[in-house]
Amino acid sequence: MSELTWQKSTFSGGPQGECLFIATAPDGTMRLRESDEPRTVIVTGPEGLAALLGHVRGPRGPRTT
Repeated sequence: MSELTWQKSTFSGGPQGECLFIATAPDGTMRLRESDEPRTVIVTGPEGLAALLGHVRGPRGPRTT
């Protein structure tokens, strides 16, 4: 597998340093990982990621608490 370029989410980096990273693989799939478990990677397509973000945001946008 080729080396992925990971980007940190703009919502990451709270006081505990918890970060979410995302990368796009050459085949177009999206890869997600957390800073606490960098070897655990979730693989999804753009539609799956959009569905996840829509669920997290809910009808009112992202939660702040």
